Amino acid sequence: MPSSVSPKLFAPRALRAIIAVSGCAAIALWAGQAAAARETVAVSTPFEVGESPAGNYLAALVAGAERDTLAASTYFREALRADPNNAELAERAFVASLANGNMPEAFGLADRLLRANPNNGLANLALGVRAIEQKKWQRARSYLAKGGSGRQRDLTATLLNAWTLVGSNQSAKALPLVDKLRDEAFGVFRDYHAALIAEVSGKPDEARKRYESVYSTDKNTLRLIDAYGRFLSKQGDREGAIKVYSAFDQIVPRHPIVTAALADLNAGKTLEPFVRTARQGAAELLYGLGAVGGRQGDELAAMIYLRLSLFLEPDNGLALVTLADVYERLKQNEQAIDAYDSVSEKSPLRVNADIQIGLLLETMDKKDEATKVLTDLVKEHPNDAEAQTALGNLLRSRKDFTGAIDAYTKAISLSKGPEKALWSLYYYRGIAYERAKQWPPSEADFKKALELFPEQPLVLNYLGYSWVDKNMNLDEAFKMLRRAVELRPQDGYIVDSLGWAHYRLGRYDEAVKELERAVDLKPSDPVINDHLGDAYWRVGRKLEAQFQWNHARDLKPEPEDLENILKKIKNGIVDEKSEAADAGKKNGG
Repeated sequence: MPSSVSPKLFAPRALRAIIAVSGCAAIALWAGQAAAARETVAVSTPFEVGESPAGNYLAALVAGAERDTLAASTYFREALRADPNNAELAERAFVASLANGNMPEAFGLADRLLRANPNNGLANLALGVRAIEQKKWQRARSYLAKGGSGRQRDLTATLLNAWTLVGSNQSAKALPLVDKLRDEAFGVFRDYHAALIAEVSGKPDEARKRYESVYSTDKNTLRLIDAYGRFLSKQGDREGAIKVYSAFDQIVPRHPIVTAALADLNAGKTLEPFVRTARQGAAELLYGLGAVGGRQGDELAAMIYLRLSLFLEPDNGLALVTLADVYERLKQNEQAIDAYDSVSEKSPLRVNADIQIGLLLETMDKKDEATKVLTDLVKEHPNDAEAQTALGNLLRSRKDFTGAIDAYTKAISLSKGPEKALWSLYYYRGIAYERAKQWPPSEADFKKALELFPEQPLVLNYLGYSWVDKNMNLDEAFKMLRRAVELRPQDGYIVDSLGWAHYRLGRYDEAVKELERAVDLKPSDPVINDHLGDAYWRVGRKLEAQFQWNHARDLKPEPEDLENILKKIKNGIVDEKSEAADAGKKNGG
């Protein structure tokens, strides 16, 4: 079945590209909350601590397991008050406070932990970062030297130490220290920070050599591209900077940071580096480690690195967006909104942060708030294609297809950059047209999307299924559906489309085969289970059909689907022609 794409999945770039960092070995946990940019979007759910120390401790464990950092830090703090000499409890409270960004509390607990165990790795890291913020460079190195051993620690400690040498005017020692990192798994981090250190130390020729070296290896990392482009701009190489940004724009079209940089360069402005001091260099390292940890599934390590980075550089929009993204994946939507809302109004990422806030509010069923955020955003930024796209996604999810068509049309007209990147907008608008029962423009949009992105499986699936549903272009339609399944064989929705197309044409044995596989891939989807029930009925497996319909009923289908399912549970499929036609409408997209 043509799947109904969720707003989150197909938000403009879904902000995933914004936090793109090149691959690196997993960063293990090394065992100031940012000021809000404007009036906060208040969505937090209040909770109260209990009077029972044991109850608070258990609540803290549950919150910690769910990565609810606010609740975990609050409950652990209360539990620690009842048992202040409990070393294990103090360490858990410290980690929770650090992950939640309660930096004064975390530093106080780190001091306490080191009095009991001077070699506590994470406590030494935290206090080393505090010393960097205070410009106490030698003290920072002392803390970092006590952080334990291991490949990941070596990377973190070596590069942080290099930045402390820059801070204490010992830049000549910094680059040789960085070059001691021989592990090629850390090659991008090493070479990138070597370039930054050379630039901050006033060695432009060395910086250029280092930038060129790492750029020749990795052209897909946004942060590297931005640093290199800014360096070239600062050195007077405007055309070189434009070339670097434009090349990245071909990989990730219309990224807000790249778009803003190109606009400034084309206006004759010189771009300033975002790392100008040792403190900012250390913050950049911690941000990079946090981004990698988040992408590789180590959410706790990611949050800790990002909180330490934001303590040193509170206005780093990328760090805030990355932190918010980690919270999103953990379903901690309130915390994610707080992080997005901390992005500065001056940041190129602010519009995208507001988009994510609106989509998260929609996910939380705060529909009025979501509507207000996105409609206000479109009013404030009427020429922003991403805002229009987000509004279109929201309206489409609410079945306001006419409004969605209008928003997507505006987004297409406003979009700049490579036309091939617009395939998704034509696809979304094609869905909206189809749902609004305007097939000719819908078909035209799907064909345009395939022209821009040949063999895009989602488009192949939707257009192929729609043709089958309309009994037109059947040979080409089945060719499209089979190709979509080849491209995404584990996508239950696409496999269901092929099976349901067979069903629509009376090929019930083939339908059963494909729909059984679709159910295996997506066992909890009510529509796919319903489809399989229909196919079983057609081939005479009526007991199994009843089982599938009952299962579909229990999976909470849409109200209109539930009504049809209940009729079939009671009477079976009575009128073949009308029932098959009704069933085909269930998941038109």
